[in-house]
Amino acid sequence: MTFFIAIDGPAASGKGTLARRLAAHYGIAHLDTGLTYRAVGHALLQAGLPLDNDALAAEAAQNIDLSALDRDILAAHEYGEAASRVAVMPAVRRILVDKQRAFAARPPGAVLDGRDIGTVVLPSAPVKLYVTASPQTRARRRSDEIAGKLGRSDYETILADIERRDARDMSREDSPLRPAPDAHLIETTDMDIEAAFRAALAFVEKARAAGAL
Repeated sequence: MTFFIAIDGPAASGKGTLARRLAAHYGIAHLDTGLTYRAVGHALLQAGLPLDNDALAAEAAQNIDLSALDRDILAAHEYGEAASRVAVMPAVRRILVDKQRAFAARPPGAVLDGRDIGTVVLPSAPVKLYVTASPQTRARRRSDEIAGKLGRSDYETILADIERRDARDMSREDSPLRPAPDAHLIETTDMDIEAAFRAALAFVEKARAAGAL
């Protein structure tokens, strides 16, 4: 039986780590849908094309292979910024949502995380989680992550970037970031990943016990 777990939330909330943990626990696939938008931005930038041309962005989206996304490359800051710009384009969203749904439909199922999974991509998912934390906490996590890799980071710049992305994601007309009405909230400001994983697991197991999965 194919089943889906939909996880949404803002940047650096912990949703990606949680999604990977759940996918590994249940032996199903995982897709970070944010990487699909980053891949579009990456394709445009690598080709020297503008980020504000809807037709070119849609063409790039059509050519993205969801099974060949390289997290190490796409994690770069410039591709995150590019993703946030192309993600407001309705044509790009339609193309990538179709690809994301096709990915999730492959047995035995998948965990998808992003910003519109429970509301748009998989609205019928039996388990929907909305993972969030304060902007300050998220900026500190991202700052620590970058410092661990590069030996330095700028917390204030990262905080401003997170707040700017939140505003853009939450205010866009097409598929804004918001929790689905039936999503379970996991607030991770004062919660480590183990506690968040246990909370998420409890919601999934409750759905399994009820026969929803």
